[in-house]
Amino acid sequence: MIPIAKPYMTADEASAAHDTILTGWITQGPKTAEFEQLFAEYTGARYAVAVSNCTTGLHLSMLVAGVGPGDEVICPSMSYIATSNSIKYVGGVPVFAEINPFNYNLDLTDTEKKITPKTKAILLVHQIGIPADIEAFQELASKYNLILIEDAACAIGSSYQGAKIGSHSDLVCFSFHPRKVISTGDGGMITTNNPAYCERLKLLRQHGMSVNDRIRHESKSLIFEDHVEVGYNYRMTDIQAAVGIEQLKKLDWIVEERRKIAHQYIEAFKDIPCIRMMSESEGDFLNYQSFSIYLNSQCAISRNEIMAQMLEAGIATRRGVMTVHREIAYKHECVGLELPISEDASDRSIIIPLYVPMEQKDIDYVINTFTAILSSAVVSN
Repeated sequence: MIPIAKPYMTADEASAAHDTILTGWITQGPKTAEFEQLFAEYTGARYAVAVSNCTTGLHLSMLVAGVGPGDEVICPSMSYIATSNSIKYVGGVPVFAEINPFNYNLDLTDTEKKITPKTKAILLVHQIGIPADIEAFQELASKYNLILIEDAACAIGSSYQGAKIGSHSDLVCFSFHPRKVISTGDGGMITTNNPAYCERLKLLRQHGMSVNDRIRHESKSLIFEDHVEVGYNYRMTDIQAAVGIEQLKKLDWIVEERRKIAHQYIEAFKDIPCIRMMSESEGDFLNYQSFSIYLNSQCAISRNEIMAQMLEAGIATRRGVMTVHREIAYKHECVGLELPISEDASDRSIIIPLYVPMEQKDIDYVINTFTAILSSAVVSN
C-alpha cells in the first residue's frame, strides 16, 4: 500500500531523542528553549512558544487574544474540526464563512459580510499549506478593530509575499503531527512578535506557574513559584523538541523534495479536462503539505468511486478537507447554514499520496493509476 503520508525521520532524530533521554531532563526544558529559538529564527518571528499540539496552541491564542464567552470568531468551515473547536473552548462562537474555491482559504468578501458587533477575531487558515492573503485580512481586521489569528497547522515552510509563514501576525499556530511536513510525533508551536503575548503564552502552557522548572533548577538561590492564574498542562517535552531540532535542519530540503513530486503530478495531470489543481499565487511559496485535486462536473465518475479504485490498486487517498458545519458535533447549531462553495470543494476533492522519500516507481504508479481511472471518466460533449 502506498500511504497518503509518512513522516521523514532518520537516525538523527533517534539519536537526538536517545541523547536527551539520557540527560535525565525529558519534560519541557533546555531542548524546548533551543527549539523555540531556532523556530523563531527560521520563520522570522521575534518569539516562538512550544506547546503540546496545534490545537492547544490555538486555544491559548484565543485566550491571550481576549476571546471569551459570546464573542464571535470568523473562520472557515472547510478546515479540520480543531480550528473551530478552539473557539468553543473559550466560550466563543465560530462563525463560518465561505472559502475561495481556487485556494481553499477564507473568502475576503464573505468574511467581511459575516462581521457583526460581536465579532472579536478572524481565524485565518492556510489550508493544506497554501498561503492565505494575510495582508488583505490584516487590513480587514484593522478596519474593524479585530484580532487576526493564523492557523498555520499545515504551513511550515510556506511563504507569503517572500516572507515565511509565522512572521506576519502576532499569533500564528503550527502543528508537528505526523501528517505535517515535519513532525515531533505530536506537538505545536506559536510564533508571535508581541512580547506580552509571548510571556502570557508561556505562563498559560504551564499551569500559570510564575517560574518554570528550568529556571528553578538552574537557580543558585531558593525560589518558590506562584500560580498567578488558572493555566494548563500544554507543555512540549524535551524529547519531542530534540526531534524537532533535527527535523528543522531538514525542513528546507524536505519542502524542495515535496515540491519536486508535486510538480511531477502537475505536469502529468495538466491536460486532464475534468480536474483542477491548486497553484501558487505570485510571490508565494507553497510547501505542498497535501496534494489536493478538485474534480469538476465533467467527471463522469464520483470522487468516492475514484478513491475505491485507487485503494483497490494499493494506493491510499483521502477525501477533501471536511466542512465542520456538516459534522455531527456541529449540526445542531448550524441548522439551515449553507456554504455551497465549501461543500462543493470538500465533496469534489481528493488528496493523493505525497511524502518524502517517495520512490519514483511509486510516484509513477500513482500518476498512471489516477490517469487511467480519469481517462474513462470524462463526460463527452
